[in-house]
Amino acid sequence: MIHQFGIHDILYLLSGAGWTLILSAVTMIGGGMIGFCVALMRISSSHVLHGIAVVYIELIQSTPVLMVVFLVYFGPGIFGIELPKFPAAALALVVYSSAFFAEIWRGAIQSVPRPQWEASSALALTWLQQLRYVILPQAVRVSLPPTVGFMVQVVKNTSVTSIVGFVDVSRAGQLISNATFQPFRVYLWVAAIYFVICYPMSVISRRIERKFNVRR
Repeated sequence: MIHQFGIHDILYLLSGAGWTLILSAVTMIGGGMIGFCVALMRISSSHVLHGIAVVYIELIQSTPVLMVVFLVYFGPGIFGIELPKFPAAALALVVYSSAFFAEIWRGAIQSVPRPQWEASSALALTWLQQLRYVILPQAVRVSLPPTVGFMVQVVKNTSVTSIVGFVDVSRAGQLISNATFQPFRVYLWVAAIYFVICYPMSVISRRIERKFNVRR
């Protein structure tokens, strides 16, 4: 039944925006934790760990995020396992984002001049102590802009989970558009919600850059 776009539709969009934020937060936290471990494997002196990290990153980065969502959601069905929509969407985005976080942080760590490693080694610091006290504090300053930039992309990428029925703000907009036949008005609201979520992140990124004097 066709109805006019109204306050109840706006509230439904805001509910979808809440799920978008929750999914984004889970993706950033989970993807960040896995990505950091993969980044350490990537710079490891162990050929096995290095090789596993390289294969993981190349495989995930070469696969469209939509395909990752499909594989995670429908793949377990082969074994008779049906994942709920939110866990499947979160797992897919965590796996996808972890590869990109890993490569961003790997590049930041390796951008620290080699003499810093040599100087910290001369102080008899262990490899983990070198990372913690010398390398990572410098790498963080380099990695902040691309990390926050990718976090904005994570928020936008949540829209692909609507393909498996997860109701984020994008899917909510699609459902309302189908019910009201007012796509321009509906998606104007959807765009505004994405702007409200993403723009502050960009502003925070620029402020952090200025604080740490990070240059692009």
